[in-house]
Amino acid sequence: MIRVLVADDHAAIRTGLVMILGGADGIEVVGEAADGAAAVRMALALRPDVVLMDIRMPGVDGIEATRRIGDVAEVLVLTTFDLDEYVSGALRAGAAGFLLKSVEAPALVEAVRRVAAGDGVLAPGVTRRVMREFASVAPRPRPAGLDSLTDREVDVLRCLGEGLSNHQIGRKLHIGETTVKTHVSRVLTKLDLRSRVQAAILAQEVGLPGGRAGGGQVRGGQVSDGPARP
Repeated sequence: MIRVLVADDHAAIRTGLVMILGGADGIEVVGEAADGAAAVRMALALRPDVVLMDIRMPGVDGIEATRRIGDVAEVLVLTTFDLDEYVSGALRAGAAGFLLKSVEAPALVEAVRRVAAGDGVLAPGVTRRVMREFASVAPRPRPAGLDSLTDREVDVLRCLGEGLSNHQIGRKLHIGETTVKTHVSRVLTKLDLRSRVQAAILAQEVGLPGGRAGGGQVRGGQVSDGPARP
């Protein structure tokens, strides 16, 4: 059972999200928060698997709430706005995904499942912009932790930079999905990162071979290695 906390300052939207997620097999909504501060308190108390987080909320906004939640839960941002500063801020704060509220209900449910399973999820337009942004900047200095990665962990980091899911990484590297998750966890720990999306951004920034070949795109709400459909 995937335990989800819904954070949104609009009661009607929270109600709709709870109905969508609560009606899905294998998902349980364990709480609702009307602002970022409440989302942080409830996440720390309830320890959900996923926090569905709005950006614009009174007091503590969704980006700061995501930062404060840390590794207590995976955060999937769901917002009306896809402004660049929101996207960048949320991903750098540690969000595992970023979707717009225009997303269809089935895609939202699938995104929650993917994030709970350890995959990153980005809206199609957001993915293209993120990849373009980090492909256009000069490579940054190699983080010290990068040298501590094993060859296999570098392979996994490169795949993350291409936007591949755990399943796709397993197929590409001919290893089991459980093994992929272990490698991803070790990569995040060694590089002091909070999410696979941050790892993907890092792979783009340092210019890992293969990490600048156009990047992963989104198909059906999931990160994939093919071109995004409109």
